[in-house]
Amino acid sequence: MQTLTPHVYWAQRHGEIYLRVELSDAQVAQSMHSQGHGAKGENEYEFSLDFLKPVKAEVTHRSTQRQVNITVKKRERGWWDRLAAQERKPLFLAPDFDRWLDESDAEMELREKEEKLNKILFESRIPKDPYLGLKKGYLFMYNLVQFLGFSWIFVNMTVRLFILGQDSFYDTFHTIADVMYFCQILAVIEVVNPALRLVRTGVLPPLIQVFGRNFLLFIILGAQEDMQNKPVVFFIFYLWSTIEIFRYPFYMLACIDTEWKLLTWLRYSLWIPLYPLGVIAEAVAVIQSIPIFDETKVLSLPLPRALGTSLSFSYILQLYLAVMFLGLFINFRHLYKMRKRRFRAKKKKAN
Repeated sequence: MQTLTPHVYWAQRHGEIYLRVELSDAQVAQSMHSQGHGAKGENEYEFSLDFLKPVKAEVTHRSTQRQVNITVKKRERGWWDRLAAQERKPLFLAPDFDRWLDESDAEMELREKEEKLNKILFESRIPKDPYLGLKKGYLFMYNLVQFLGFSWIFVNMTVRLFILGQDSFYDTFHTIADVMYFCQILAVIEVVNPALRLVRTGVLPPLIQVFGRNFLLFIILGAQEDMQNKPVVFFIFYLWSTIEIFRYPFYMLACIDTEWKLLTWLRYSLWIPLYPLGVIAEAVAVIQSIPIFDETKVLSLPLPRALGTSLSFSYILQLYLAVMFLGLFINFRHLYKMRKRRFRAKKKKAN
């Protein structure tokens, strides 16, 4: 059987030479003499290379169904101008563009490998949390319960909207309030978790959101029956639930180190239009409640007779409106930074 020369493709790093030999179903002997299917059918193939600089004696190779991959270690680390000692490139040799890097890119790749190794070494020195599994299980269950609660709200409101149309706007509170009360009381845990270092977010952003929603739900809507039949309640509840049915599943998957790209994009993108719309709807509810609190005197503060009868709760609501938009700015800035940091990390990982 005639011995032929196969096609060989090469690439390098500072410490290694990579050779890819185009042979399918190859049987490689210790001398790197092989038999397999090449460009000219099933034959015996061999090639020889006089390297530009000395290399180490040990050579590793791995055969697949389509090719033979060979790794040769350089004796001294460095970048070679070419592979072969002869200036004229052998006819069977060509660059392996699948693995090809120029010197600067190879240095960058090397630095990234060193950074990853240093990170692994650093993390290995940190004592492992014996309760990590328990913490993840607790966070997973919390997010699951919230996801189920807000999913029920979202589906219920959507179905009622299709069946009843605009009539569903006026009894949203009486239909949904019990489940919304449950979800928003439970959401207090989102302030406790960062305070106990169970999650790596700050305390202020969840505190602003949880306090704002519960203030609206329990004080403005819960304390005034006249507010409970307003159409704005439908929009507030619908916007809240739309945001949360994507946020909580994202956190659930994070607890089990899993990511869905579409869900990640929705979690970090959908809030951009929905969060300001939710705050606007909440502001409309506050404005609509001011004359009602003035008329009913509910939650008004009694004053000494010399100063007047009472201080209307509407003054607190007007102050709350200003604080609400300050909270919008703080939370929007925080969420935008999280989104930017997340996608920058994904881009770096992809490169």
